[in-house]
Amino acid sequence: MKTSTQQWLDFAKADLLNCERILDDDFLTAIVAFHSQQAVEKCFKALIEEKNLTIPRIHSLVRLYSVIESFLDQPFEPRELLAFDSVYINSRYPSDIGMIPTGKPTHQDAKEFYESAKKIYDAISILIDFQQA
Repeated sequence: MKTSTQQWLDFAKADLLNCERILDDDFLTAIVAFHSQQAVEKCFKALIEEKNLTIPRIHSLVRLYSVIESFLDQPFEPRELLAFDSVYINSRYPSDIGMIPTGKPTHQDAKEFYESAKKIYDAISILIDFQQA
Protein backbone atom coordinates (compact mmCIF):
# COMPACT_ATOMS: atom_id res chain seq x y z
CA MET A 1 0.00 0.00 0.00
CA LYS A 2 1.28 3.43 -0.86
CA THR A 3 2.13 5.70 2.07
CA SER A 4 -0.29 8.32 0.77
CA THR A 5 -3.08 5.73 0.62
CA GLN A 6 -2.39 4.76 4.23
CA GLN A 7 -2.56 8.43 5.21
CA TRP A 8 -6.03 8.75 3.67
CA LEU A 9 -7.17 5.65 5.55
CA ASP A 10 -5.63 6.93 8.79
CA PHE A 11 -7.56 10.19 8.46
CA ALA A 12 -10.75 8.20 7.79
CA LYS A 13 -10.09 6.08 10.86
CA ALA A 14 -9.63 9.24 12.96
CA ASP A 15 -13.06 10.45 11.80
CA LEU A 16 -14.58 7.10 12.78
CA LEU A 17 -12.90 7.15 16.19
CA ASN A 18 -14.28 10.64 16.74
CA CYS A 19 -17.75 9.29 15.92
CA GLU A 20 -17.36 6.39 18.34
CA ARG A 21 -16.41 8.72 21.17
CA ILE A 22 -19.38 11.05 20.76
CA LEU A 23 -22.03 8.67 19.39
CA ASP A 24 -24.02 8.53 22.63
CA ASP A 25 -24.29 12.32 22.98
CA ASP A 26 -27.66 13.40 21.54
CA PHE A 27 -26.41 16.99 21.23
CA LEU A 28 -23.63 15.89 18.84
CA THR A 29 -25.60 13.81 16.34
CA ALA A 30 -24.90 16.28 13.52
CA ILE A 31 -21.17 16.02 14.24
CA VAL A 32 -21.34 12.21 14.08
CA ALA A 33 -23.15 12.44 10.74
CA PHE A 34 -20.59 14.91 9.37
CA HIS A 35 -17.55 12.89 10.46
CA SER A 36 -19.15 9.73 9.07
CA GLN A 37 -19.45 11.45 5.68
CA GLN A 38 -15.85 12.63 5.95
CA ALA A 39 -14.64 9.09 6.70
CA VAL A 40 -16.35 7.71 3.60
CA GLU A 41 -14.99 10.51 1.43
CA LYS A 42 -11.45 9.77 2.65
CA CYS A 43 -11.91 6.03 2.02
CA PHE A 44 -12.98 6.68 -1.55
CA LYS A 45 -10.03 9.02 -2.05
CA ALA A 46 -7.69 6.39 -0.58
CA LEU A 47 -8.78 3.90 -3.23
CA ILE A 48 -8.43 6.52 -5.96
CA GLU A 49 -4.92 7.27 -4.69
CA GLU A 50 -3.99 3.59 -4.56
CA LYS A 51 -5.10 3.20 -8.19
CA ASN A 52 -2.80 6.08 -9.21
CA LEU A 53 -5.69 8.21 -10.41
CA THR A 54 -6.00 11.94 -9.91
CA ILE A 55 -8.11 12.61 -6.84
CA PRO A 56 -10.94 14.95 -7.80
CA ARG A 57 -11.26 17.99 -5.56
CA ILE A 58 -14.91 17.25 -4.89
CA HIS A 59 -16.86 16.10 -1.86
CA SER A 60 -19.84 14.38 -3.46
CA LEU A 61 -19.72 10.72 -2.54
CA VAL A 62 -21.96 9.90 -5.49
CA ARG A 63 -19.45 11.46 -7.88
CA LEU A 64 -16.42 9.94 -6.13
CA TYR A 65 -18.16 6.57 -6.16
CA SER A 66 -18.46 6.77 -9.95
CA VAL A 67 -14.64 6.87 -10.07
CA ILE A 68 -14.13 3.79 -7.86
CA GLU A 69 -17.19 1.68 -8.65
CA SER A 70 -15.39 -0.50 -11.22
CA PHE A 71 -12.79 -1.51 -8.60
CA LEU A 72 -15.34 -2.82 -6.08
CA ASP A 73 -16.40 -6.43 -5.66
CA GLN A 74 -19.69 -5.43 -4.03
CA PRO A 75 -21.47 -2.16 -4.80
CA PHE A 76 -22.39 0.30 -2.08
CA GLU A 77 -26.00 1.39 -1.60
CA PRO A 78 -26.73 4.54 -3.67
CA ARG A 79 -29.32 5.72 -1.08
CA GLU A 80 -26.60 5.76 1.58
CA LEU A 81 -24.31 7.81 -0.63
CA LEU A 82 -27.07 10.32 -1.36
CA ALA A 83 -27.80 10.61 2.36
CA PHE A 84 -24.12 11.27 3.05
CA ASP A 85 -24.08 13.92 0.31
CA SER A 86 -26.99 15.71 1.96
CA VAL A 87 -25.07 15.71 5.25
CA TYR A 88 -22.03 17.34 3.66
CA ILE A 89 -23.96 19.97 1.72
CA ASN A 90 -26.23 20.90 4.59
CA SER A 91 -23.37 21.04 7.10
CA ARG A 92 -21.62 23.57 4.90
CA TYR A 93 -24.77 25.42 3.89
CA PRO A 94 -27.29 24.76 6.66
CA SER A 95 -30.89 25.36 5.87
CA ASP A 96 -33.42 26.41 8.42
CA ILE A 97 -34.62 22.82 8.83
CA GLY A 98 -31.35 21.23 9.91
CA MET A 99 -28.56 19.09 8.60
CA ILE A 100 -30.48 16.42 6.69
CA PRO A 101 -33.74 16.85 4.81
CA THR A 102 -35.73 15.75 7.86
CA GLY A 103 -33.87 18.10 10.22
CA LYS A 104 -31.15 17.50 12.78
CA PRO A 105 -30.07 13.85 12.76
CA THR A 106 -31.63 11.77 15.50
CA HIS A 107 -29.52 9.47 17.64
CA GLN A 108 -30.66 6.59 15.41
CA ASP A 109 -29.72 8.56 12.26
CA ALA A 110 -26.26 9.24 13.68
CA LYS A 111 -25.80 5.58 14.57
CA GLU A 112 -26.81 4.52 11.05
CA PHE A 113 -24.44 7.04 9.45
CA TYR A 114 -21.60 5.77 11.63
CA GLU A 115 -22.36 2.09 10.98
CA SER A 116 -22.55 2.70 7.24
CA ALA A 117 -19.26 4.61 7.25
CA LYS A 118 -17.58 1.87 9.29
CA LYS A 119 -18.84 -0.78 6.87
CA ILE A 120 -17.46 1.19 3.91
CA TYR A 121 -14.14 1.80 5.70
CA ASP A 122 -13.77 -1.92 6.41
CA ALA A 123 -14.65 -2.88 2.82
CA ILE A 124 -12.23 -0.39 1.25
CA SER A 125 -9.44 -1.35 3.67
CA ILE A 126 -9.89 -5.05 2.93
CA LEU A 127 -10.02 -4.38 -0.82
CA ILE A 128 -6.79 -2.39 -0.78
CA ASP A 129 -5.05 -4.96 1.43
CA PHE A 130 -6.29 -7.84 -0.74
CA GLN A 131 -5.00 -6.19 -3.91
CA GLN A 132 -1.56 -5.95 -2.31
CA ALA A 133 -1.38 -9.71 -1.73
